[in-house]
Amino acid sequence: MLEHQLSRGADRTLTDQLAARFAERIRQRLLAPGARLPSVRECARRHAVSPTTVVAAYDQLLAQGLVEARRQRGFYVRPPKAEAAAGPPAAPGPRTPLPISATTLIRGMFQPPGAQPMPGLGTLPADWLDQSLLASALRKVSTTLGRGALQYGEPAGEARLRRVLATRLADHGITAHADQIVTSVGATHALDIVTRTLAKPGDGVLVDEPGWSVEYARLAALGLRVLPVPRGPEGPDLAVMQRLIEAQPPGARPRLYVTVSVLHNPTGASLSLQSAHRVLQLAQAHGLTIVEDDTYAHLAPPHLPRLAALDALERTIYVSGFSKILTPSWRVGYLAAPAALVDRLVDAKLLSTLTTPSMTELALAHCLEQGLLRRHAERVQRQLDDARNRVVRLAQAHGCRFAAEPRGLFGWVDVGVDTERLSQVMLDDGWLIAPGALFHATHQPTTLMRINFATTQEARFWRAMVRARDSLRPLS
Repeated sequence: MLEHQLSRGADRTLTDQLAARFAERIRQRLLAPGARLPSVRECARRHAVSPTTVVAAYDQLLAQGLVEARRQRGFYVRPPKAEAAAGPPAAPGPRTPLPISATTLIRGMFQPPGAQPMPGLGTLPADWLDQSLLASALRKVSTTLGRGALQYGEPAGEARLRRVLATRLADHGITAHADQIVTSVGATHALDIVTRTLAKPGDGVLVDEPGWSVEYARLAALGLRVLPVPRGPEGPDLAVMQRLIEAQPPGARPRLYVTVSVLHNPTGASLSLQSAHRVLQLAQAHGLTIVEDDTYAHLAPPHLPRLAALDALERTIYVSGFSKILTPSWRVGYLAAPAALVDRLVDAKLLSTLTTPSMTELALAHCLEQGLLRRHAERVQRQLDDARNRVVRLAQAHGCRFAAEPRGLFGWVDVGVDTERLSQVMLDDGWLIAPGALFHATHQPTTLMRINFATTQEARFWRAMVRARDSLRPLS
């Protein structure tokens, strides 16, 4: 993170320091193209400098081509030259660039070892993970590798892993043969395989809102129309979903509904059994394929209803992975699909990655077969339960309320001020948060933000949040 305070005793002027700070944030995409810089008055107050200093710093950014001035509206981040020259995409998605963008949160995941855990990130802290488990699994499989290790792996993925995944799916009530399973480079890659197979540019795709900003951005980048369906504590608003479907001409109606049914990101809610049945009825009536993203399966009770179990993988494709529980660097995911679709899905996989790494897939199979991953997940769940209880007390003690029942890895918190503006102030104090606007397919200000229960257990974060929040509230 950048230095928190401007220094009056530094070799560079305050103007130069302030301009350099904004320039670095723009280059790191902490301020995305289209983002509005703070007003001159607000910036001067935040950094304890004169408005003249701010104007001079903004003039430097203008001269560098990093921002543009819009008459009576302020200063905005300009897109990179190559992006600006390319012009608008042929089939633009509905996303408006945000000050803290989806890719910013992803970039934030690549922190150096020992870096301060960030409240806005979606991964567990490194010290919660079991490095010895990974090392021993790799050693075990490396001693049994034959000449197959010198060749490409199987197109659908290692057969040993797919067999053990079929057994694991049975724990969730999902009946799938190993031949119905295709491995991938993480769950996001599995989602991409499905989307590229079943949708074409211009098609509409139904998604939960709020939902995962990376999924919105990924779909829009493929030229697909993102159709947001309000997500409540029990499941999607089916009346809105039906209207969205029927509003399209019969030949242009959406073909896919992408949803997180268990421990929904960002609210932590899980689909009720009644809502699950109604979603499946709607899918059957309108020819929808449901893409069920169960990324947080290892952090959830196994008894929670899965659409793929109720549907027996007829209109449902099930997606999951192991990055959230094992390690983000082991990019192993998978999908389970109707048998009739598997060949097409494997073809899409081959075009994107050829095959997937055999070594990590075999090591993962070993962890599953020996019960190592199950025991590790149970430890993490207990640790997460303790963290969640502590964070709920801290959040409430600092004047926040939860907009959804705290469950799973994430909390959906109302802090009482616009969290986009809050995110920029928090950056000055060294904290990367996830403002609620990120989780909406169409840009709208909100007082909500997503927190990671595992990385918000320190009272100093909440004290910093209160200071930032109070600085944004008008003086009485």
